[in-house]
Amino acid sequence: MEITRAAAGVSQRTRVRYGILLMIFIVSTLNYADRATLSVTGTAMRKEFGIDAVQMGYIFSAFSWAYVLSQLPSGWLLDRFGARRVYAASIFFWSLFTLMQGYVGILGPAAAIAALFALRFAVGIAEAPAFPANGKIVASWFPAAERGTASAIFNSAQYCAAAVFTPLMAWLTHALGWRHVYLAMGLAGFLLVAVWLKQMRSPAEHPRINQAELDYIEEGGGVAQARRRTAGTGMSGGGAASLGLMRQLLTNRMLIGVYLGQYCLNVLTYFFLTWFPLYLVQERGMTILQAGLAASVPAICGFVGGMLGGLVSDVLIKRGHSLTVARKVPIISGMLLSVCMIGCNYVNANWLVVGLMALAFFGKGLGALGWAVVSDTAPPEAVGLSGAIFNLFGNTAGIVTPIVIGYLVNATHSFNGALVFVGANALLNVFAYLVIVKEIKRVELRA
Repeated sequence: MEITRAAAGVSQRTRVRYGILLMIFIVSTLNYADRATLSVTGTAMRKEFGIDAVQMGYIFSAFSWAYVLSQLPSGWLLDRFGARRVYAASIFFWSLFTLMQGYVGILGPAAAIAALFALRFAVGIAEAPAFPANGKIVASWFPAAERGTASAIFNSAQYCAAAVFTPLMAWLTHALGWRHVYLAMGLAGFLLVAVWLKQMRSPAEHPRINQAELDYIEEGGGVAQARRRTAGTGMSGGGAASLGLMRQLLTNRMLIGVYLGQYCLNVLTYFFLTWFPLYLVQERGMTILQAGLAASVPAICGFVGGMLGGLVSDVLIKRGHSLTVARKVPIISGMLLSVCMIGCNYVNANWLVVGLMALAFFGKGLGALGWAVVSDTAPPEAVGLSGAIFNLFGNTAGIVTPIVIGYLVNATHSFNGALVFVGANALLNVFAYLVIVKEIKRVELRA
């Protein structure tokens, strides 16, 4: 292998990293689609089981309670056992728990609600390693000048999931019943496990990479390559989850601002993943099928914004701007644009509502560079743990958002307050990056 790579080093470098990026994009798309199943089937399930708005808010939040609580253990697992094996187990179990949700109806209404909460909680545990693993893989496979685009691509999977799977799941619910959504999504995940295990390797172990690409990644700051050179550990990591390390990460001012920013960004994310289709049905009078199709428009715009944000950020770096400027410009611009969703409270036409939401989610995509910042700032000794802490703070929004919106809707019988709540968090994100986050740079651990 080493002789082959040395000979290949004089030739044009391979582009294996793009195939790896495609793989994590596909897996992340399914990840977000499985999170969003309840938002599509929720109207039908509420009618069948008699679930009110507050109960639905708590059921929506079940995923995030588990997801948040599991972040630190998942970060340790990633640094200890590597992304390939941990991610494969994650896909298998979240798919199993998704499939099982299709059978809660056999228990009767009261038990079905409890079982649904428990299974959503189990999905949250199973999905916890996914995005820290994505950050770890991007930090390993991509030089700094390409990480903005790479992170934007896998992060844009949430919009692809909504654009592709939300209409599909809405059609399945309309034509065959809500149970078929969970059956189809669970089986798709089982197939993906086999593909993942076949395709995923670390840069140092991948059979199709040549020395030129390895050198390019290493010279550009590829984290796994730096660790291999100094410690010989590759992607598997060495278990860096010490209390002292966590304390250093949690007391860093820059990282505190980044964590707060990700929380605020995810308020928008979880509104879209949980209540948005129900908003279109309950507040705007659409059918489930119409809501599924309408929800795809903001999703597509969010995808475009996400791709553009990563490209703009990387272009700024290549033109000589600092990492701080390159990351902050798209983030702040996008979050300011997202505030326009509050305008939905002041229009009546559904096409204007969809248009304002599309503009807001374009802005959200533009500003969704948090994972690129994690790749830029994480200490090489603890990429998995650093990503897990970031994801823990960010996904606390998945607990708060659906519950707060559930209470607001139940108390006011309107989504107006909910949209103000979501828009205000976009402004708080701007504050975090303008005031709290100073220079964006890699954290150096103290001995």
